[in-house]
Amino acid sequence: MAEKIEITEAMQAVVGVQSEPWTHEVTTTSVRSFARGVGYTDPVYFDEEAAKKAGYRSLPCPPTYLGTPIFIPGLSNDTFSGPKNTGPGLNHGLKNVLDGGTETDYLADICAGDTLSVTSCCADLSIRESKTTGQMLIVTTESTYTNQDGTVVAKQRGQGLFY
Repeated sequence: MAEKIEITEAMQAVVGVQSEPWTHEVTTTSVRSFARGVGYTDPVYFDEEAAKKAGYRSLPCPPTYLGTPIFIPGLSNDTFSGPKNTGPGLNHGLKNVLDGGTETDYLADICAGDTLSVTSCCADLSIRESKTTGQMLIVTTESTYTNQDGTVVAKQRGQGLFY
């Protein structure tokens, strides 16, 4: 249990610093696999003709799926496939983490065949008290998803709870 957490100047300097872009691909196979894996049965996620009849360019991304990060050995995180280094680190020294949730705003359709460029930044740092874990460092991140045409198609905001 963390007794006292302090947000240092070095940690505060990370807020707002954008990461380098990372590429996510959206393929018909990945859309179908994700939709099947979470139990969706709507034909628009499996049949391109049904998707086009519904007004999509191709198979649309199901909710919560924003493409698959391209894995590059040595540069990608072995677990999540995204980049190992997304910018300056916080170096908070806290060993435990909980997922504080994620919110996604969809701003345009994302369909199979799209290539998304994703940038992220630490948007906010705060400290909260918990009855069970003591103090927690709340790290809020924001990610922007831009398609191959330069259109921002989604924005995501998530929180990590470190203690």
